[in-house]
This record gives sequence, structure tokens and C-alpha cells, in this order.
Amino acid sequence: MFDNIVFGYQSIIFIYALAITIIYIALSCFGYYNIARTKLKYTDREEELLNSQPYRIPGISVVAGAYNEEVVIIDNVTSFLNLDYPKFQVVIVNDGSTDRTLEILIENFELKEVPFPYVEKIYCRPVKRIFKSVNPKFKHLTVVDKINGGTKADAMNAGINVAEYDYIINTDMDCILAPDTLKKVIIPVLDSKVPVIAVGATMRMANGCEVENGVITRIGPPAEFITTFQETEYLRSYLVAKMGWSLLNAIPNISGGFGLFDKSVIINVGGFDPLSHAEDMDITLRIGAYMRRQNQKYRIIQIPDSCCWTEGPTNLKVLHRQRSRWGRGLLQIFVKHRRLLFNKKYGKLGFTITPYALFFEFLAPILEALGLISIIYLLATSQINFNTFWLMLSFVFMTGVTISLLTILFDIWVKKVYQKKVEYLKLLLFSLFEAFFYHPFVVVFTLHGYWKFLTSRKRKWGEMTRRGYTKKTEIVSPDLVKEIVNSSSGSN
Repeated sequence: MFDNIVFGYQSIIFIYALAITIIYIALSCFGYYNIARTKLKYTDREEELLNSQPYRIPGISVVAGAYNEEVVIIDNVTSFLNLDYPKFQVVIVNDGSTDRTLEILIENFELKEVPFPYVEKIYCRPVKRIFKSVNPKFKHLTVVDKINGGTKADAMNAGINVAEYDYIINTDMDCILAPDTLKKVIIPVLDSKVPVIAVGATMRMANGCEVENGVITRIGPPAEFITTFQETEYLRSYLVAKMGWSLLNAIPNISGGFGLFDKSVIINVGGFDPLSHAEDMDITLRIGAYMRRQNQKYRIIQIPDSCCWTEGPTNLKVLHRQRSRWGRGLLQIFVKHRRLLFNKKYGKLGFTITPYALFFEFLAPILEALGLISIIYLLATSQINFNTFWLMLSFVFMTGVTISLLTILFDIWVKKVYQKKVEYLKLLLFSLFEAFFYHPFVVVFTLHGYWKFLTSRKRKWGEMTRRGYTKKTEIVSPDLVKEIVNSSSGSN
């Protein structure tokens, strides 16, 4: 009886592996086509037109929640203020920090409490004070001080209530943004005949970068093992998977680390959900479902440009915390949004996005764990056909390496950000060992997240050890920012 179960399971795994291989090959082809189309369609000329007609472009509010971010707060706020865009606002929400985050902001950016007509368009924990700078250099900055809401989503909702403009950027306080970020993400919005309600961009690890005055002056791969693995994983997700799904208008989620959203749609769905363990995928599904219920056409777009660099986990403890949280969120998504699954009312949400996430993201770690148990049993009972076993293992391994190689080539094609070829070779080398030294931990940590959700443990701000980027940072003029960026690009 048990042998029959194992045989049936092996058949399922074969079909599953074949299906996911076909899907990733298709996504690679779609991603290639989408990148080629984007590179052809959007060039520096479009960005120059934005500069020449600033009165015609929409304003953008960059919103980030801050909880105990004293180590990185200056560099990251500076990177936001150095954005090269005619009309923008930076909203930093101090979410009840217990360290010196707020004091550092007040001291370094010359902030004073101001009267503000605060209107709660979406619910969040009470706002105590709002600060603006007395220095014209920091005129774009608004700081919100509020009672801790326990989640990033609650901080984001407070920031949206204060945001002045029609579009918002959802980002994190450990993120450094490229100076041309806002131009990159708004151009597809302006160019589309169908309303674009969200735009994502490529995120990568900041751990190997050098930062000067809030601007990345040199980009390199991370030095740490875990973060290097995650760099390749991120690029594979954004340049292959999401660029492929974007062509089909079926992106599963806009990353919580960076994404542009139509503020009116976010408000209409009630803002980010403070109870969600995965507020990024949750809000992406909710705004898509809202547009379907309103019988409105919409697009959610991914662009290939690297716009955001974030501090990645440097050790297993922090990786565990990150992937466990993602696992909790993924399981919660299917509990909360189960009505979307195979529901023809929601179109691609019901028949493409949620089924893919269920079968090839949620079930993947479960099937992998069961597969390991099956292999151990077959080894113990001498039932493994080693010729077939090694053939299948080699096929899966080479498929993974090929996708990673394509990802690296796509990245070079979009823009060669590393200075040396050996740095790209490092990513490729790490991809050879990802399945053995990184992926098993991801599977275990994700399963632990499922378990934590089922045992109903409370959601709170996750702790992340920050190292920071520089010892001294100051706000510089846009011309100097361009000079720093151009000198960095010229050295490539």
C-alpha cells in the first residue's frame, strides 16, 4: 500500500517538475520579449521630455515607514530627497520608534512641528505630530510621528493620509533609490491608454554597494554568502518571472520594498491591511479585484530597470525571520482571498495569478519536503533506480542553472551595473550551489512560516539588523547628484 502511494507521489512530482519547467521557459521567453520591447520603447529621450514639461507630469509621494532605523535613516532619507524629479514629496512615518530615529531626523533635517489639516482617509493608529523642515533644502520632506501600529501596513496608511500627490511609492527605510527612479516608473503610466494602477521595478541587494551622500557610487555583488544567493534570486524573480507575467498583465505582487501605486485606488480599497502578513501581495490582489468589480480595465506593470537597493539578510537568523514571515503571508493570502481562486468574475486573478501562486509557490516547499522523505524511504528500501535518479537530478539542476544564466544575461542587457565581469561570474558560480546550500534553508523557513500562521502567532514589525552604508551624509544639489552618478557610470 505504502509503495503504491510512493509510486503515485513520484508520478505527481514528475508532472509537477515538468509543468514548472515549461512555465519558467515560457516566462523567460515572455520576459525577453518584454525587456526588448521596453528598451526599444523607453529611452533617455522620454526622460528628457519629462524634464522639459514639468507642469504636465503627475506628482509622486514617496512613503516609507520607520521603526527603530537610527543606523540607516540619514542615508536613506537623503537618497529619497536626492531624487531627480520635478514634483515629488517624501513622507517618513516614525511608527513609535523606541530608539533615536525621530531625534536624528529632527536634528539632521532641521524639523519643526507644524499645524497640518490631517484627514484620515484610511484607518491607522493615531498620528501625534507632523514635522516639516525650516530649511528650504529639505522642502520635499514631511515626517509623521504616530503611535506604533505594529505593522508596516499601518505606517503606510498614515503616510498615504498625508501624501499630497496622486501617486505613491511604497518603499522601506533600508532602501536606496536611484536618482532617476521616479521618471522610470511614471513613464509607462503616462504612455498607457489603459489605466496603470501599479508599477514594480527590479530590486537588488545594497550590501555590496558604496554610497556617497545617499547616492550609490559603485554597485557590486554582496560579500556575504546568503546575500549573494538572494541577489541572484531577486534578479530571477524580477527579470524573468515578473517581466514575463507583466506581458500577460498577471503580476502576482508588487514588492513591498518598492512599488508605485495609484493613490485613489489604494484609498478606495481601504488602504494596506494592518492584519496582513504579506501586505504587498494582499494589496496587489485587492486593487486588481477592485478594478474587476468596477468593470474597469487596468494594468499592473513591471519595468526591468534596477531602481531600488535594499539591505538583505546576512545570516541564517535574519533569513529565517524574513522567509518565515513570507511563508505566513502566503498561507494567509489563500485563506483571505480564497474567493478569487477559479472565480471567472475575476478573470486572470481567478484563473492565472492565484492558481499559479497556490500550486507553484505555496505547495512547492511542501512537495519538496515530502519528496525528500520519499527519497529517504526509497534509499532505505533499495528501490531507487540510480540511473533515472541521476538523470532527473541533472535535468532539474541544469534547468535551474540555465534560468539563472539567462537572468544574468538579461541583467547585463538591461544595464551593466557591475564594473567587472568577474562580479557577474560570481553570481553565476553561486547559482551552481544555490540548490544545495541556500534553497533547502528557504524551504525549511517557509514551512516554519506556515506553521506559525496555523498556530496563530501575532504579527509585528520584524527586527532587521542594520549596518548602514556611510559614516557621514549630507544633502547635495541635483547637479552634484548627476555628477556623482555620471562619474560612477563612466567607470564601468
